[in-house]
This record gives sequence, structure tokens and C-alpha cells, in this order.
Amino acid sequence: MMLSPSISLAFAEPIEWLKKAHALFLNRISEIQNAASTQKVDDKESKKFEDNGINPWGTSTMDSLLKKIYPLIMKFDGYRSSTKPYTGKVALSTLKNSSRNKVIEIGGKKYHIKGCAGQGGFAQVYKANVDSDPDNVVALKIQKPAFPWEFYIYRQLDKRILDRERSSYGFAHRIHIYSDCSILICDYLANGTLQDVINSYVVLGKSMEEVLCIYYTIEMLHMVETLHGFGLIHGDFKPDNLLIRYARGDLTEDGFFSRIGPWCDQGLCLVDWGRGIDLHLFPDHILFKGDCRTSGFRCIEMLEDKPWKFQVDAYGLCAIVHMMLHSSYMEVVKKEQSDGSYMYLPKLPFKRYWNIELWKTFFTKMLNQYPHDDDRSLLQDLKKSFQDYMSSNPQLIKKLKELLSKQRASLCSA
Repeated sequence: MMLSPSISLAFAEPIEWLKKAHALFLNRISEIQNAASTQKVDDKESKKFEDNGINPWGTSTMDSLLKKIYPLIMKFDGYRSSTKPYTGKVALSTLKNSSRNKVIEIGGKKYHIKGCAGQGGFAQVYKANVDSDPDNVVALKIQKPAFPWEFYIYRQLDKRILDRERSSYGFAHRIHIYSDCSILICDYLANGTLQDVINSYVVLGKSMEEVLCIYYTIEMLHMVETLHGFGLIHGDFKPDNLLIRYARGDLTEDGFFSRIGPWCDQGLCLVDWGRGIDLHLFPDHILFKGDCRTSGFRCIEMLEDKPWKFQVDAYGLCAIVHMMLHSSYMEVVKKEQSDGSYMYLPKLPFKRYWNIELWKTFFTKMLNQYPHDDDRSLLQDLKKSFQDYMSSNPQLIKKLKELLSKQRASLCSA
């Protein structure tokens, strides 16, 4: 789907606090695992996954991981915990019905709620100003029961991702853990999501321009390549978890391929790390069994009950590209080849005016030839194929600049 004076309270009652935090955390993971998606999927018992492979989101796996990371989380910058429930003047439960202009106090700061920025089955995200400062805007993610795992993943991103790439993966300032909930305080980006961009075309009965599809495909390939290279898997790669970033200055033709200047700030930002997987906590060459249960984003390996690893993000990337190209969710068909083998490809055909070979190669390799271990070479080759196409005609980058400017003017003024 996070050392302060309060830490001493945890040490004063170590057994009871650990038992309570442990139980709440495991209950949260169990709920995620068993939650039904909007489309019916076959139930698979967690024991089956444990017998045939490790389910990274299973209760027993998370039990083991919690024991391993709990001492680390307590030392992270921004971690605050209390053995008591949240007792602010404004009950957090009242925010669901009417949040706007309410003020909640957390860790000595006042957060003026400006509205709900998103919600799911286990958490709500609110936009808030800190201490009435309109220029200090954050996102508050409130979860019940407390869920420190996402904060742990954010701190791993801080440690592993290079500074010039860090803005592509979201940032958590701190987390406040209570006995009944957790409040994760993150950066707030006001530019909408990639899902919003896709929807802006859907409402007009259109699909995204191919050059814009290519740009965002290059961005996502680069992001996944970087992420996997540092031993992290997102696990919930979909367009509403990709926030839009815009350059501070005007985009130029120079710097596009090297990602320098204004192009360094332009792009996407991947958030919502509740399903993140840290491969450093698992044995080398680990393969997983488990189901993300997100309709439209379950990789082929999940659907066929086969082991997977990086494929969970790769399939999500493919599904997003399909949504950009066709303005519809991807349906994959299994096609028999002349040699008796099978190939998976999107059911919808490519439009004749697209660069068909470019897209066919992309989907063929991402859906059929994805490696279990190091996937960086494949991602780099695919990224280069799209970049080579963009460099073949100087007018393409000029057109891309115009489309991004138009997108910004349209969505940011809405």
C-alpha cells in the first residue's frame, strides 16, 4: 500500500510496545494481502506461496522483515514514536468526512489541512500547510494501524539513489508512530499524476501523442533501471503513483538526452512505497511468489502462478505505456508461434501511423524476455532505441516541448 524523547517510552516498556507494534504491523500486511481488487481474482492461500517460493507481502515474510529492520528504523532521521494513541484536539477519524481547514497538531507543529489528496482502503493522504505557511506544503499520509514499512523504503532511497536522480522517487520528511496509527509526512507535488494526463486525453476521446508517449516511456525505463540497479522494487507501478514534475525554466533542445539543465527537473516522481521490496533483505537470486491483486497490473507470472522478481514493475510499465497509447487498460493474449512456442502481446493492434517496430520490440521484450536477475541491460537497450528515434528528427524534441508546455498550461491551471 517510520531518536526523540518519546523513544525512551518504548525502552521503558519494551516487551509490551514491541508486541503491540508487531501485531498491528502484521495485521496491516495481512489485510493488504487479502484485500479484494476491483476485478475478481482467484484466492491463493499464503501457505501455497510459502511452499513454492517467498511471498514478499505475506504475513510470515513481513514478520521476519519487521524483526530485522525494527532496530534500524528507530535510528533513522525523522522517526518519532509513542506507545500512546494519537490524542490531538481534532480526531483523525473526522478528516474523512470534512477535512478542509481543520488543524491537527503533530510533533509540535500545526498542520492546516487544505483537502484530501487521495485515499485507499488503508490510508488517506491530505494536503496541508505547515504552521500556516502557504509556501510550506506537505502531504500527510495517515494509516491505521501504524505502518512504518514505507518510511523504511524512503530512507533506503535516500541512502542508495544518487542526488541527481533522487527527485524522481518521492521524499519523506518524517513519520510519527502512535499505538493506533502512523502519520507519514512527505513532499507534496501539485502538478497531478500521469493518470491525470492520460485522462485529459480520454475525456476528449483521444489518445496521447506518440512523441509524448515515447518521452514518458524513456523516463519510466530510466527510473526502473536506476531503482532495480540499487536493489529496490516498487511493487505497485501504476500511473496514479507517478507524479508529474515540471522544469523550473524553459526547456531547450539541448540537454534532453543527457538529462541536464531544465530536463533534469522535468519528468516523473514515483511515490507510494507501501509495497516496496528491498532485495538487500533477501538472499541473492531470490524469486518471489505472490499476487499484488491490483486489477490490470498483475504480471503474467502472477496470473500463471510462476515465480517473478523484477517483472512486477516491468509489467506495470507496459500497462502504463499501453494506457498512454490506447487510452485503455492492457489485455494480453498468448499467441502460438510457428515453432510451437508462445508469445505474449497486447490484444489491441498498433496503429499504422505509429513506429510499429519500436513498440512491437518494446512489448515483445518486456513481456516475454524479461530476466529474473540483472535487467539493466535490457532496459538500457530499449531506452536507447527510443532515444535514437527521438534524435533521428530534430522536430520531435521541438514538438515534445510544445506538448509538455500545453500539458502544463492545461492541467496546472485546472
